[in-house]
Amino acid sequence: MNDRYSRQVLFQSIGEMGQRKIRRKHVLILGCGALGTGNAETLVRAGIGKLTIIDRDYVESSNLQRQQLFREQDAIDQMPKAIAGKYRLNQINSDVQIDAYVMDATAENLLPLLKGVDLVIDATDNFDVRFMINDLLQKQQINWIFGSCVGSMGMSYAIIPGRTPCINCILHTMPLSGATCDSVGIISPAVQMVVAHQTSEALKFLVGDHKSLRSRLVIFDLWNNQYQTIKVDRAKKEDCPTCGVNPSFPYLKYESKTKSEVLCGRNTVQIRTGHEFHLEDLATRLQKLGQIKKNQYLVSLEYQSHRFMFFKDGRTLIHGTNSIDNAKKMYYQIMG
Repeated sequence: MNDRYSRQVLFQSIGEMGQRKIRRKHVLILGCGALGTGNAETLVRAGIGKLTIIDRDYVESSNLQRQQLFREQDAIDQMPKAIAGKYRLNQINSDVQIDAYVMDATAENLLPLLKGVDLVIDATDNFDVRFMINDLLQKQQINWIFGSCVGSMGMSYAIIPGRTPCINCILHTMPLSGATCDSVGIISPAVQMVVAHQTSEALKFLVGDHKSLRSRLVIFDLWNNQYQTIKVDRAKKEDCPTCGVNPSFPYLKYESKTKSEVLCGRNTVQIRTGHEFHLEDLATRLQKLGQIKKNQYLVSLEYQSHRFMFFKDGRTLIHGTNSIDNAKKMYYQIMG
């Protein structure tokens, strides 16, 4: 396997020195869905030294159309995405150290995982998390690459603390459409296009070729044959609470943190507690209420036309409702 990276090394902007740098780097990918699996596979094939994957969800059949690391069996087994992703990535390149975490992304549990991280790649599916990431990484002075896609459209931008505008600045300049994959769908090529932009910028970061980094926000619509790059330098604001002269990092404050939330267009509510579940005891206790399935990472319960997914880290996903009040009512009916 001595020639494993030979074609990448032949690329002049990487070369042997760049390949050695890639091998020494640590990238954290937040989210292991469509963008996350694509970014992870590309970096693992490129020979990244260490990869950390964080995801709170599990594999469903609707994921298989665009989330390239997963198999039908992963959906049948309801495997956590981070675990299923790690298994497949280990088969692709056994030399890469891969750490997988099945957990919700909060500032508190992300902070210790950022130690020694050279770059973060955003593969999340909602802007509440992105604003928290934006504050946290700005405060820690860690570079990261934003990516988003829906329908046939996508966008990407590399954020360098102290040099570029942050997501808070950019999105106040360019309001969001509010569309989600569940409301308007998504085609796989749009995912792959965003991944290509994110991983290209990632490789530039990893080999230290900062002068080649793209300075503009990329926006495209593959179906309607539109592609543009937008200069966003002037979006950077001195009074920005995240990257301005006197940052307050509002999305790291307690009042900005979500304990219950509706997940991105999925007719699903997440409830997060401060304690872990003992899954064996939980499965035994819940079996009289409805159909139970379990593995070492979660317990699922079919209850009153809803599906409850209890994760070991204390999170519960309640499928079949987008009402936090109704979700809490059912949760407390079951859990007391």
